[in-house]
Amino acid sequence: MKKMTLLLLVLGSIITGCSQQQARKPVSHSSGTFMKESIARNKKLVASEESLIDSIIKSNPNIKYIASDKGYWYHYDVENKNDTITPKRGDVAFFNYEVKDLKGNVIYSEVELRPQVYYVDKENIMMGLRHGIKLMNEGETVTFLFPSHMGYGYHGDNKKIGINEPLMCTVTLNDIKPESEVKTTNN
Repeated sequence: MKKMTLLLLVLGSIITGCSQQQARKPVSHSSGTFMKESIARNKKLVASEESLIDSIIKSNPNIKYIASDKGYWYHYDVENKNDTITPKRGDVAFFNYEVKDLKGNVIYSEVELRPQVYYVDKENIMMGLRHGIKLMNEGETVTFLFPSHMGYGYHGDNKKIGINEPLMCTVTLNDIKPESEVKTTNN
């Protein structure tokens, strides 16, 4: 009988102890300070890069830079004023380009990157190039000044382009063809 009473007491205390426990709630830090700090850091980075690009533009008064609505600057090395056709979705752009840092040091030469075949808006290439190529006419050469967020951003390219590195890209658009025409010539 003592064993039975003892067993009932032990079981009763276990059941009572378990039923009174409450689940712990997760600790939440939703003050927003991390996001505010991140936004402040990014604004400071963008302002710094834009200041650097602005100094490049001011140091070359003979070159007419154009500010794009996407947040980068460009100028024509060779302009084609006769054509009005620019690459659009459904086209294939054939181009060469060179990538430099803003001091003019070559990161990737045109020879290293040649040739480029880009299915417009259907392939993942550097954001700045995606937008910039669509401004160009066949035969034009354009130099773009891209802040890092239009280049490879906070990650770099895991090879030669560092984190948050603004870039200077000189692009020559050699040809534009409809995608259907390119597919038939490749088959």
